[in-house]
Amino acid sequence: MPLYKLADFDPNYRETFGGDDIKGLPLYTQGGTRIGTITDTLVDEDGRFRYLVIDSEIDATSKRILLPIGLSHIDYNARRVTVDGLSREQVLQLPEYRDNMAVDYDYEEQVRRAYRPLGTNINYDRDSYTYQQDADLYNLSEQKHQTIRLYEERLIANKNRVKTGEVAVGKHIETETAQVSVPIERERVVIERVTPTEGETVVNASELQFQEGEVARIEIYEETPEIHKEAFVREEVRVKKVVDRETVETQETIRREELDIKTEGDLPVNDASINEIDRM
Repeated sequence: MPLYKLADFDPNYRETFGGDDIKGLPLYTQGGTRIGTITDTLVDEDGRFRYLVIDSEIDATSKRILLPIGLSHIDYNARRVTVDGLSREQVLQLPEYRDNMAVDYDYEEQVRRAYRPLGTNINYDRDSYTYQQDADLYNLSEQKHQTIRLYEERLIANKNRVKTGEVAVGKHIETETAQVSVPIERERVVIERVTPTEGETVVNASELQFQEGEVARIEIYEETPEIHKEAFVREEVRVKKVVDRETVETQETIRREELDIKTEGDLPVNDASINEIDRM
């Protein structure tokens, strides 16, 4: 069965596990001795955890090894992983793991032989082998790994943009009668008859010639108003949007699960208020 690195199988695995990341957690024995650090995780084609990749630190030497997931106890709250019964001799017997290597059945058998109890001599068929045949190494359903998850509801605030109306700005034409005053000039003829101021002038009758039909012509003009229309910009109207901000408070009823512990008999129970001991 092929195995995959966790990030290759699920690039968003941190979101899958609620932000928790097993990489970088230290590995300790039950007695509190630090063995190394977890650098990666191998999963099968169904996404089930099979091995933790450990950078071991024993006797001032480093060696990258695989630890079957069933032997580990992961505590995200304490930010550590504890392993059951990993000894110096087992580390020395384990084959070294390299990132670029293909983990096949033969390599896994070397790993399993190092973790199986002493005296165990079982030959499995490579074509029919399943991880359930080594349930102690791979199962996470044992009592030490059982987890009760307590859930709570939280209010998540989001915003939706909703159209509440529309403003249409246009223009129309209104008509009105306008008046304008234009001063004009008109010419008229005034005929005046006056008496000579210097008395009557004696004219020699022999020199006087009376003639008929003599006419004096005077041209008379007047101004007439000439009106035309021109368009001018009366005003400009600018249309824009502004954003008014305010904080709106809302409330909703949320639920939260609390742990109920019932015991029979006089049993010591230590409630460390750990919501999730093992999320895997």
